[in-house]
Amino acid sequence: MSGTHEHRTVFDAIADWVKNYRQAVGLQNELAKCTAEEVALMARDIGLSAQELLSAAAKGPHAADELPKLLRAFGVDPQKLAADDPSTMHDLQRICIHCGHKGECRHDLAASTAASRFRDYCPNAMSLDALFQAK
Repeated sequence: MSGTHEHRTVFDAIADWVKNYRQAVGLQNELAKCTAEEVALMARDIGLSAQELLSAAAKGPHAADELPKLLRAFGVDPQKLAADDPSTMHDLQRICIHCGHKGECRHDLAASTAASRFRDYCPNAMSLDALFQAK
């Protein structure tokens, strides 16, 4: 029976990857339909450059999924932070999207070691330290 569960998990992971890939491609295609001026306006509305918006779209809709988990690991409610201090949350998300240490972060979150290790690799470490100290 455990073999069946393992296969289902592998198939679920593949299905999730395909779904995420399609979502990312769909967003890129939607942006590709826009003029440069429209992309620049959208980017400005959310506080990004046009290049940052295009780069974020290329990363896909789950590029900053680790951030809320890390915040929760420190007892910070990500929804409350987003409501109380949207600019801080936006900055944290923007940096998380482009982080090259996703695997390490996911591993530490799963092992409950993120609180002691995130400073070794997280580009948001200084901001998070300030946030946690203020909490």
